[in-house]
Amino acid sequence: MNYLNNAKMSVTSPTSFILTLVALCILADVPVVVSFSLTSLHSKLSPSPPRHCPLKTRNTLAASNTNSDVQINFLKYPLTQVVSDIDDTLKSSGGVTIAGVALGGIDVQYARGEFYPGVFQFMWELSLYSVKLNLRYFDDYFNEKRHGNSAAPSIKLSPPKVAVLTARAEEFKAALEIKEDSKLAQAFRRTGEASGSYSTKNWGIGPVLYGSVSEWIVQYKKGLRKFNNFERLLEQDPTGQIMQYVYVGDTGELDQEAGETMLREYPEVVQAVFLHCVSSDPPSSYSQSGLFLPSAKLINGRPLVFFRTYVGAAAKATQLGLMDSEGLMRVMDAAEKDLAERSVSKGDSKWIDLDRDIEEAYRTLSIVLG
Repeated sequence: MNYLNNAKMSVTSPTSFILTLVALCILADVPVVVSFSLTSLHSKLSPSPPRHCPLKTRNTLAASNTNSDVQINFLKYPLTQVVSDIDDTLKSSGGVTIAGVALGGIDVQYARGEFYPGVFQFMWELSLYSVKLNLRYFDDYFNEKRHGNSAAPSIKLSPPKVAVLTARAEEFKAALEIKEDSKLAQAFRRTGEASGSYSTKNWGIGPVLYGSVSEWIVQYKKGLRKFNNFERLLEQDPTGQIMQYVYVGDTGELDQEAGETMLREYPEVVQAVFLHCVSSDPPSSYSQSGLFLPSAKLINGRPLVFFRTYVGAAAKATQLGLMDSEGLMRVMDAAEKDLAERSVSKGDSKWIDLDRDIEEAYRTLSIVLG
């Protein structure tokens, strides 16, 4: 509690208070009138609502046909829930700073608020893959059991919604909250709805766990806060039998610290960490090989990988068995379409990065498909 008390004292100083309000206005992208209460600094995040039957120790799945109802008491494979940061992960922060402090992130390659090409398709494919594995398993299971004597049951299983860990302050949630009608939420929904035979209106943004004003003041606490919020997310499935997780963040706001801690503390449920490489340096300063990409590493036997584009991330996910080849190709198509619709010059660093990762994706496909 000393930390929170110190943060409270910092915010009450005129300079810090003004900086915080200016930061809020910049992040919200709208004029904001704030009624500030010191007691709000001590407020705790309300528990995320339990989802996917967290109190059960066995996974359940409903299946039915025209003649009877069948209850399956387990999932062959745990579902994958993507856990994502927002700024510089889903969309660019634009590298906005105040008093030398980055607000939301550091990326200047993409314009502020611009979604990264292929990001929504990437997260959909990660979420969908475990569902596809389970559906294939149950198709085989019922085909073997019924010996052709009855119709196969219709099984319904939806990909888990994306959980969000953000450094945005909950004290300013009224202004910064991700609403259902936001461009971000709509983009997620459209991706799920446009998914052909797996189309669903139930996929999108799930639980959102916020940071606090104190992390804006004491920046180095952001990684710890995100990890603590991840631990709260784990409460939805204490058994670890229903849900496993893939964390997607960036290299700009201590997401690496949070992700490495997740892998150290919870390797049994965290499948991988993906970090989007961003920089406050202009693209004109990049070398011929592009922005430096650190080597992947293993922590407790689980991978932490770095990527420049979501095609590169999808290639690595396919190599790790977290996505299938069809999903990789769809991410490639979505990313190329997203960038083409923005009329970006072919000589731009965005296309250079994407084309480089598309080559990696084709190399991956040649190996996977033999």
